Amino acid sequence: MRIGELIPAPYRLLAKGLVLIVLAGGSASITWQVQDWRYGKQLAEQERLHTETLNQLALASVAQQRAEQDSRLALEQRLATSEQTHYRALNDVQRDQSRLRDRLATADLRLSVLLDATSGAGNGSVSGATATGGVVHGPTRAELDPAHAQRIIGVTDDGDRGLIALAACQTYAKEVSTPK
Repeated sequence: MRIGELIPAPYRLLAKGLVLIVLAGGSASITWQVQDWRYGKQLAEQERLHTETLNQLALASVAQQRAEQDSRLALEQRLATSEQTHYRALNDVQRDQSRLRDRLATADLRLSVLLDATSGAGNGSVSGATATGGVVHGPTRAELDPAHAQRIIGVTDDGDRGLIALAACQTYAKEVSTPK
């Protein structure tokens, strides 16, 4: 006799059902475990790819920031050089203007103007006679009063400073606006 014959039929059917349930539950558990491993593997791969992407973005950001810093440093150096050049030019002009004012003040130098040879003497023009004792060849000239000469030099000094400042501003605007 076999064991199955000793157990009544309804119990055998119940036992077979229980065996099937256990087998089905076990296979479902195994299926869930396999899916868990497979999804876990996919999630780990996605996480690795995401981490690599973030690292690449961070490296690109650092490289871009470094390039911008280098560009800004180069611009600052060019502007400093330009500023030194314009400062030197301004100092040279101021020194030359100072020497010129000193020479005018000591009568070492006299400013004169050309007189129009075609105009008549009666129309309010300045006399062409000079105070020097030598013979002057060339167009007729008249010396300016030293105080007027000083004012003219002051005006030209202001003009020179303005031109130097304008050149400095133009250089600054050009350096800042052109990408390098």
